[in-house]
Amino acid sequence: MRILVTGKNGQLGSEIRALEPMNLTLKFKFTDSKELDIRNKKQLVRVVDEFSPDVIINCAAYTAVDLAEDEAEKADEVNHKAVKLLAEICGTKNIRLIHISTDYVFNGEKSIPYNESDQTDPVNEYGNSKLNGENAIILSGAQAIIIRTSWVYSSFGNNFVKTMIRLGKDKHEISVVADQYGSPTNAKDLAEACIHIALSDKNWKAGTEVYHYSNQGKISWHQLAKEIMLLSNLNCEVKPITTAQFPTKAKRPEFSTLNKDKIRQDFNLHIPDWNTSLRKNLLK
Repeated sequence: MRILVTGKNGQLGSEIRALEPMNLTLKFKFTDSKELDIRNKKQLVRVVDEFSPDVIINCAAYTAVDLAEDEAEKADEVNHKAVKLLAEICGTKNIRLIHISTDYVFNGEKSIPYNESDQTDPVNEYGNSKLNGENAIILSGAQAIIIRTSWVYSSFGNNFVKTMIRLGKDKHEISVVADQYGSPTNAKDLAEACIHIALSDKNWKAGTEVYHYSNQGKISWHQLAKEIMLLSNLNCEVKPITTAQFPTKAKRPEFSTLNKDKIRQDFNLHIPDWNTSLRKNLLK
């Protein structure tokens, strides 16, 4: 099987690259935005024709949530229009597509985990651009799997876990929002799931299917920060504050925990608890 991975330097792309030596029966091609600008149709067609992938895993995305409020058009170009182009090419050339989306397609007003069929209602421009990308894939007719994920962290790149460790080393006390709830996702777990799904030929359905994937469990940012300090042996007090006390340009959903029953059942996946995966990330 030949797998083309876009966004190779992001958290998920980097984790998939790290798994390449454990998957020697697969042929990977990893690209970044310089090697493959997914907004460029000619470049996309050329790379696809040269490599002839069976599956494309699209990890390329505009992910600057607050900046997207001022750069809505730029976010839409990458998260929607480029994804539309990619899906149309996949549909035309009979290539399977795995595309990564976000919990931010929801408004966060539920109190129980979101199912794939729940009404979408983004509360910021980033979420809106990602939802537009999802809809473009569905309309393309490509054989695709959309995976909504949340609160991604990794050994690679910048993320909440690394920020907390850096602050914990520099400060005796920090304040973290305690009234936003979700599920952290270790990008290594998601990378393993993507490869597993790519290899699960018989489990793919016609057209596009939407799935949710994050680690199991629900937690607030404040609780997560406290656990990071504990596991990292950092003597930094984490004080709870409200969203109102920590205003950001982009609104965040208050509750965005995802129900993973569908992806677990359809692909026979074991999904680790958030605490187990966090420990593996920090204590390796």
